[in-house]
Amino acid sequence: MGGLKDRYIRFDWAIKRLLRQKANFDVLEGFLTVFIGEEVKIVEILESEGNQQTPDDKFNRVDIKARNSKGEIILVEVQNTSELYYLERILYGVAKAITEHIHLGDTYKEVKKVYSISILYFDIGKGADYLYVGQNKFIGVHTNDQLVITAKEKGALVQKSPAEIFPEYILVRVNEFDKVAVTPLEEWVAYLKSGVIKENTTAPGLQEARKKLQYYSMTDAERYAYDEHLNAVMIQNDVLGNAREEGLAEGRAEGLTQGRAEGLAEGRAEGRAEAKKDIVKSMLSNGLSVEQAAKYSGLTVEEVESIK
Repeated sequence: MGGLKDRYIRFDWAIKRLLRQKANFDVLEGFLTVFIGEEVKIVEILESEGNQQTPDDKFNRVDIKARNSKGEIILVEVQNTSELYYLERILYGVAKAITEHIHLGDTYKEVKKVYSISILYFDIGKGADYLYVGQNKFIGVHTNDQLVITAKEKGALVQKSPAEIFPEYILVRVNEFDKVAVTPLEEWVAYLKSGVIKENTTAPGLQEARKKLQYYSMTDAERYAYDEHLNAVMIQNDVLGNAREEGLAEGRAEGLTQGRAEGLAEGRAEGRAEAKKDIVKSMLSNGLSVEQAAKYSGLTVEEVESIK
């Protein structure tokens, strides 16, 4: 990556702090342009219950919600750790975004397309690619053709593909990327994975990121908070990985006598509960205060005190 002066801030931190600023929209616009496949201009960053920062949003919330120049809504989130009902959660997030931005008395014409982009730092399942896109398409059962909707609007016939209306889901499986970055898309995924940005990059957004996301351009206080965040992520991933294996093993064993599904569910639940306790213990042993451990784990100070 070059010298220490070339160290770049991780995207999950930048998206919570720096990329909400209008001066840095060019970085975010470049990212969206590459992943959506068309030029994106951001009009505004939107606030809602889904992306307000709260003590328990460190790892599992919508990180940014924007409106583009077409009036479409774009949700971007970084997911550091596995979640049992992750697909259901992003579906809920998209549905909520649609309803939040259409008001009583509006016609259905006001419903805008929503893009949901998930940057995943965990193994979500089987699949050989590092990038998956999901869209609604209506396919003929017997003819295998795609349905195109035709409607009359203002006296003229208008044709629309369902893909123009229905949400689009983009899953970026960062850990599956193991190529030499050549295309703008590959360069972006390489940065998401390891923080590397090529010196001679021409990828939209990354040239700007080289100037605006340098680690040593932050204040001492910002760097301290950033380093703490990375430590918390590493601790959580490490502890959750071990606890998840233990929880699954326990669930499988119990499933032999009480039914596989019930056993796995209970094993996972116990694994998650134990994981949170272990995360807090690891944070405290790594020098974080009770207040900091509570903030990063989503527990109250009293709960952290009881774990000590």
